[in-house]
Amino acid sequence: MQLGQYDFSSSAQSRTHHAHVMHDLGLGIVKGFYAENSILPGDAELLERFGVSRTVLREALKTLAAKGLIQPKAKIGTRVRERSQWNLFDSDILIWHFEAGVDLKFMESLAEMRLALEPEAAALAAQRRTQSQLAELYRWADRMGNRNDTAQDFVYSDLQFHLTVAEASGNPFMRSLSALIEVALVTAFTLSSPIPDSQLHATSAMKHRAIADAIAAQDPEAARAAMRLVIFEGAERSAQAARERDDLESESA
Repeated sequence: MQLGQYDFSSSAQSRTHHAHVMHDLGLGIVKGFYAENSILPGDAELLERFGVSRTVLREALKTLAAKGLIQPKAKIGTRVRERSQWNLFDSDILIWHFEAGVDLKFMESLAEMRLALEPEAAALAAQRRTQSQLAELYRWADRMGNRNDTAQDFVYSDLQFHLTVAEASGNPFMRSLSALIEVALVTAFTLSSPIPDSQLHATSAMKHRAIADAIAAQDPEAARAAMRLVIFEGAERSAQAARERDDLESESA
C-alpha cells in the first residue's frame, strides 16, 4: 500500500463517471455550495454539466442518498439534508471535509471521537490480543522510531499501529471505525508532523511503544492511559498548528 492514497487533497481515486459525479456533488454539499435544505439542480442540468448517462447520474445520487447527504422528494426534487443527518463516519464524507479545508472545530471533534473510542480499544486489546497482533504492534512502533523514515513513512506506520490496536480489541465495531482513525491521523499529521524534529519523532515513537508495552503486560488501565496520552498530545500539537495557520491567513487577508 502506498501512502499516496492518503493524499486526500487529490482524491481522484478511481475516477469512473459515477465516482466523478459523486465526488463533485458530495464535495459541493460539504463545502456548502449546495446549502442544507436547498434543492439540487434538476436532472437535465446535471446531465449536461457532467456529460454522463441518466443511469450514471441516478446511481451517483443514490449513493449520496445512502450516505445521508440528500433525499429525493417526489414533485419537488432532490433536497440536501441537514448536516446532523449526514453519516460522518463515512470515509468519503470525511475525505470531502478534508478537501473542503479542515478547521479547528473539525479537528477538535475528531480528537474527541478518538478519545471516546481508542483508549477503550487499547484496554480491550490488553485483554484479547494474540501474540501475532502483539508482534505487529511492536513492529509498527519500531518502524515509527526509524530515524531514516520520511514523513510519509512515519504517518503510514502510525496509522497501521492504531489500526492494529483496533483489530486486537476483538471488537468488530472498533475496526469498522478505521476511516475515522485514518482521516484523523492524516489530517493531524498534515497540520503538525513530528518530523523533521528528531526529539518529537523519538518521543512519539516511545509513547506508542508504551501502548504496546501495556497491551503486552495485559494491563487494560495502563493501555487506556497510554493511548489517551498519545491522542491528547497529538491533538494539542495539531490545534496549535491550526491556530498558527489561521492567524497567518488572517494577517495576509
